[in-house]
Amino acid sequence: MRFAPELEEARLLRRYKRFLADIETAGGEQLTIHCPNTGSMLNCMSEGCRVWFSRSDDPKRKLPGTWELSETPQGRLACINTGRANRLVEEALLAGGVAELAGFAALRREVAYGVENSRADFRLEFAAGPVFVEVKSVTLGFDATPVAAFPDAVTTRGAKHLRELAALARQGTRAVLLYCVNLSGIEAVRPAEEIDPAYAAALREARDAGVEMLAYGADIDVSEIRLSRPLRIEL
Repeated sequence: MRFAPELEEARLLRRYKRFLADIETAGGEQLTIHCPNTGSMLNCMSEGCRVWFSRSDDPKRKLPGTWELSETPQGRLACINTGRANRLVEEALLAGGVAELAGFAALRREVAYGVENSRADFRLEFAAGPVFVEVKSVTLGFDATPVAAFPDAVTTRGAKHLRELAALARQGTRAVLLYCVNLSGIEAVRPAEEIDPAYAAALREARDAGVEMLAYGADIDVSEIRLSRPLRIEL
């Protein structure tokens, strides 16, 4: 996935009201841009950190741009735009880049399922039956370790998705949780038990119910992101 138009570099001044961020460009221009991330963004929003944003010339937009990347205190690049994760995964699925999910005949997005009114990010149609896939974007990293964690804030919605996937698996339907690790320099993913112990417990219950768990890392630079390699999951 290439960024078009090209991203512009800036310095983060502050993030506030969840969806707003003030930045200063290299030329000294101060802008308020959209922050497309509802999480806490731990490790991705240090005051003064380098960020990259996409600028829009759409006159109907209230804000002139969207925050896309951050440089973390560890010097890693993180794609904080959570909407990119599904597009990255879809691109990889269609190219056969997720070996565990290769060979499907059709792909559908945002498919309703479950008893809690959920929507699967993808439903893949195989000869043996459908596969439901939930995608989670991971950006939380730490000093002195290549292991990332999810979530970066308490997520009741994430736990709900795990319950729904587990129910499918118990019924004999293939259900998959796929962590899209949008953080460079990462080798593994774990549940952030110190942030959301309920999610960590639900994750292990889903695993025991038969939910397949995958993690893929992304190659990230300021011009392109590509889902590139499987990572291990530490439970």
